Amino acid sequence: MTFSAKHSKNQFYAYWGWNSDWYSKSDIHFHGNNYDFELDKVVAHDRQTPLGLDPYLAPGRVTIPQTNFRIGYFLTDHWSLSMGLDHMKYVMDQDQTVPITGYIQNSNTPYDGFYQNVPIQLKEDFLTFEHTDGLNYINVEIRRHDNLLELRRYNLPNIDINLIEGFGVGVLLPKTNTLLLNNQRYDEFHLAGYGLGGFVGLNITFFNHFFIQSELKGGYINMPDIRTTEFKSDRASQHFLFLQSNLLIGANFRIKGNKE
Repeated sequence: MTFSAKHSKNQFYAYWGWNSDWYSKSDIHFHGNNYDFELDKVVAHDRQTPLGLDPYLAPGRVTIPQTNFRIGYFLTDHWSLSMGLDHMKYVMDQDQTVPITGYIQNSNTPYDGFYQNVPIQLKEDFLTFEHTDGLNYINVEIRRHDNLLELRRYNLPNIDINLIEGFGVGVLLPKTNTLLLNNQRYDEFHLAGYGLGGFVGLNITFFNHFFIQSELKGGYINMPDIRTTEFKSDRASQHFLFLQSNLLIGANFRIKGNKE
C-alpha cells in the first residue's frame, strides 16, 4: 500500500529550530612549524544556551543557540530535496587528561618536549578548543515523506502526521575558537572538511501549511583542515561521530504561479 503527503509535489517548505548534540571521542592531530602531536580520545560536548525568550526568539540574537534552518522542495508527493544549515557547538572538555604522542619545541611554555603516549592534562595554558560559532554543517538532503494517517485510513480534520526519513552530505564551515600553547586566540570561519548522515523524523502538520517536527539525526564528520592560530601553517585535524536531536517549527508554501 502506498500513501502520500497530500499532493505536496511542487511545494516548498522551510523550518527553523534547535538542536541538542552528542559527540564520540576524537583523536585530534595538531601540527605547525615547532610542534606535531596527537591527543587521543578527547571528550567534547555541545553547549546549550539557557532557555529563554532572549536569545531564542530575540531578533538579531536567534543564531546564538544551537539552531537548524532548512528549505526544501517536493520533487514528488513523497520525495523532497532540501538544503540546510545545522549550527551545532563542539566544546572540548577542559582539564581532562588524555594521552599525547609527538613533540613540542620552542613554545616558551612548560610543554616543550617529546611524548610517547604520555598522559597530559588539557589545561587552559596548553589548549582550549571549541567549534562554538559554530560547528556549521551545510548540507543537502534527500527526504522521504509519508502520511501515517492515510496509511491507517484515519482522518483527523486539518491535521496530518508524517514520517520522514532521509540522508545527506555536506561541508563543515566551523568558526573554531582555539588557544594553543603561547599563540594568540584564533576564532575565524574556515572550510575544514565534510560530513554525511541520515535521520528519521515525525512531522505534525496543521491546515496543510504549518507544522512542528522532531528529528533524530546521526552521522560522521571529518575535518582534515582546521585552522588553529593566525599562522596558516598551524592546523589540526579530527573526525568523529555525532548524534543530533532537533525540535523544529515550519511551514509549507507555494510560490505564485507554481501549480500542482
